[in-house]
Amino acid sequence: MTDLSLAPTGATLKRTLGFLTSVWLLIALIPVGILVFDSTKFRPILDIAIRSLISTLPYIAVAVALIAYLKASGAEAVVARAFTGRPSRMIVMAALFGGLAPFCSCEVIPFIAGMLAMGVPLPAVMAFWLASPLIDPPTLFITAGALGWEFAVGKAVAAVSIGLMGGFALQAFMRTGVFADPLRPRTGGGCSSCGTSPFDGRPVWRFWKETERRETFRREGTANAVFLVKWLAFAYLLEGMLITYIPAEAIGPVVGGDGLLSIVIAAFVGAPAYLNSYAAPPLVAGLIDQGMSNGAGMAFMVGGAVSSIPAMAAVWSLVKAPVFAAYMILGIGGAIIVGVVFGAVVGS
Repeated sequence: MTDLSLAPTGATLKRTLGFLTSVWLLIALIPVGILVFDSTKFRPILDIAIRSLISTLPYIAVAVALIAYLKASGAEAVVARAFTGRPSRMIVMAALFGGLAPFCSCEVIPFIAGMLAMGVPLPAVMAFWLASPLIDPPTLFITAGALGWEFAVGKAVAAVSIGLMGGFALQAFMRTGVFADPLRPRTGGGCSSCGTSPFDGRPVWRFWKETERRETFRREGTANAVFLVKWLAFAYLLEGMLITYIPAEAIGPVVGGDGLLSIVIAAFVGAPAYLNSYAAPPLVAGLIDQGMSNGAGMAFMVGGAVSSIPAMAAVWSLVKAPVFAAYMILGIGGAIIVGVVFGAVVGS
C-alpha cells in the first residue's frame, strides 16, 4: 500500500521539478522580472521578442508541416537518402546551400530540426548550420551598401569556408566516437527519432486516408510546433534584452584598434552584441569609423551571426553539450581565422 501511495507522489514531484526547471517557466518569469524591476523596458523588450517570433512563424509552420508529413507518410527515410553518398560531397553541398539559404541564425533552427528528423548526417548539418546564418541575397546587398563589395564578397566566402571547416572537422571527430549520440532526448518530437519510421514498406503520400497516419501527423506536428515555439520564444526574449540593455555605442571602445587581439575580442563580443544580418553591416560601418579594423569588423559580423546568444539557446535545445561546444568553438574560431585572413587581404 505504501508503494502504491508513493508512486503518484513521486511522479507529481518529478513533474513539478520539471516545470520549475523548464524553459516555459523562464519565458513567464523573464517578462515579470523586467516589469517589476525595470518597467520602462518591459514594452520595448516584449515588442522586439514578439515581432521576431511572428516573423519566424512562417518558417516554423513550414518546418513543422514537413516533419509531420514525412513522419505520417513514412517518407522521412526516402528524403534522408537524398543526403546519402560520399560524406565529403554532402558536406560541400550543405555548405554551399547554407550560404544561399535566406535564414538568420534563429530562423534556421526549424530547418535544422527538420534535417535532423530526416536523419541527415551531423557533419552535413553542422556545415549548413554554420554557413546559413552568415549570408543570403538581401544581406549580400545590404553589406555591400554599408561596407562595400569587398566586405560583401568576403562574408560570402567566409560563410562557405566556415561551413566546410565545421563539417569536415566534425566528420574527423566523429570517427573517434566523440559525437556518437549527439541529439538531446525528446518526447514525441521528430528530432528524437532520426532515420526511423513508425511505418514499414513504401511511403503512403496520401496519408490522410489512414487513421493511424493522421494521428501520427497530428502528434508529430503538435510536438514539434510546441518545441520550436518554446525555444524560439525564449531566444527572442534574450535578444530583446540584449538589444535593449547593450547599446551599439557601448561596443566601439571594446573592439577598436588593430592587431590580432582586436580581432579575437571582436569575435567574442560579436556573440552577445550581434543583432541580425541586416542591422550588423551599418553597425560595423559605424564601428570602423570609430577605429575598428576591417579584420575585426569581419570577425564581429561572422562571430555574431553564428554564435549570438539567441542562436545559442536554440542550438542548445537540439544537441547535447559536446556538439554545442563544437559549434561554439568552430563558430568563434572560424570568425577569428576569417578576420585575420580578411584583414591581411584588404588591409586595416
